[in-house]
Amino acid sequence: MKRKFELGNIVITSKVYSAIAKEDISRGLARHMCCDWGECADPEMNDYAVENNDGRILSVYRDHKGARFWIITEADRSATTVLLPEDY
Repeated sequence: MKRKFELGNIVITSKVYSAIAKEDISRGLARHMCCDWGECADPEMNDYAVENNDGRILSVYRDHKGARFWIITEADRSATTVLLPEDY
């Protein structure tokens, strides 16, 4: 799989570290940077953001136990945050 955009600095919230397995986080980041948006409600907006290098990118995944977590890359590609929905 080839990365389609820069992730910038990767930040993982403390709640994710305690709730989501590291393997699931790694798998989510790999999917995110290859434009597999998971359960994202608006994949077209993510596609536009990647194609035009304009806009924030949000992916939604589930870990092996079914817990949801998000990965958000900022519009300027300076940072990507892995968080639980309640962290937002």
